[in-house]
Amino acid sequence: MKKIIYIPALLLLAACSNKPKDKAAELADLKKQQADINAKIATLQSQVTTTESAKTTDVGVVTVKAGTFTNYVDIQGKIDAEENVTAYPQAQGIITALNVNVGQHVSKGQTLAQLDNSVLKQSILQVETQVNLARTLFQRQKNLWDQKIGTEVQYLQAQANLQSAEKQLEGIRQQADMYRIKSPINGTVDQMDLKLGQAAMPGTTGIRIVNADLLKIKADVPESYAGKVATGNTVRVLIPDANDSLVTKITFAAKVIDPVSRSFPIEVKLPSRKSLRPNMTAVLKIADYSNNSVITVPIKAIQTSEAGTYVFVNENGTAKRKAVKQGATSLGQSEILSGLTSGDQVVVEGASDIEDGDKLRVVQSGN
Repeated sequence: MKKIIYIPALLLLAACSNKPKDKAAELADLKKQQADINAKIATLQSQVTTTESAKTTDVGVVTVKAGTFTNYVDIQGKIDAEENVTAYPQAQGIITALNVNVGQHVSKGQTLAQLDNSVLKQSILQVETQVNLARTLFQRQKNLWDQKIGTEVQYLQAQANLQSAEKQLEGIRQQADMYRIKSPINGTVDQMDLKLGQAAMPGTTGIRIVNADLLKIKADVPESYAGKVATGNTVRVLIPDANDSLVTKITFAAKVIDPVSRSFPIEVKLPSRKSLRPNMTAVLKIADYSNNSVITVPIKAIQTSEAGTYVFVNENGTAKRKAVKQGATSLGQSEILSGLTSGDQVVVEGASDIEDGDKLRVVQSGN
């Protein structure tokens, strides 16, 4: 019986311990916890805001000022020789001698190759004999005429015979000279299409000579630049394969537009340089526009939005956005027609990473 009475007593005690708390007290407790959490949030928010406001961005700037801006038209051309000719035979014949090799320097008038002219050589020997005889007869007749011996007709006949024989000899020699291939210019043998024993014909096979000391660039300029590109324009020449460049003038610009390509040819003479060769590619940067007093900035400093173009300016360590009007662009620089004044520090490096009002730290500065 004692056990039965004891168990209900324990159950009654347990029931009394699970009695619900007072609702008002529980609400007060939760409000207190909420107040503590809000206080902690406010403290952390203040600390985060302070940290973010102190954050700065490293940038590179350039101090702008008015100067000269030149716009260039880019045209591709190729190097050619002023004197690039092929020496052809003037008569048909078998090649009996080649006096030069490829790469050899030759002089104007030098014999490069000889064709068979043996028949003409025999004729020359015969006519030379006739000339010698006619000269002897004329000299004797002249001596007689000087002594008032003989008639004037005999003297004039002897003189005419000599002149006729000399002209005949000169004609045969000129004919024999056509069997020689001569260099028309000073230069270097660049190509040889002839071989010993080969039958050569006029206008078909020859020897090419190039004067590499007189070079020029030839290019075709689109019709749209006809009003801007002319003889005398300054041009920057870049030869990529030779890793070379120079500044010179356009020496020739045609006045007529090609009806097919809608372009016109130009030429630029080049100085003698060992690194330059015919048919090399050349890039011509032709100055077609210049402004002597304008502000320019690097292209990468200019940003674009729906509202237009703008740049960031460093004002006492703070980024300030300025709308600008952009003009021509050339050689990595852009012409700024309005929006900037001399002395402005325009952000170049890091311009795409900042917003208006950001704190800046200048780590690179230039002019």
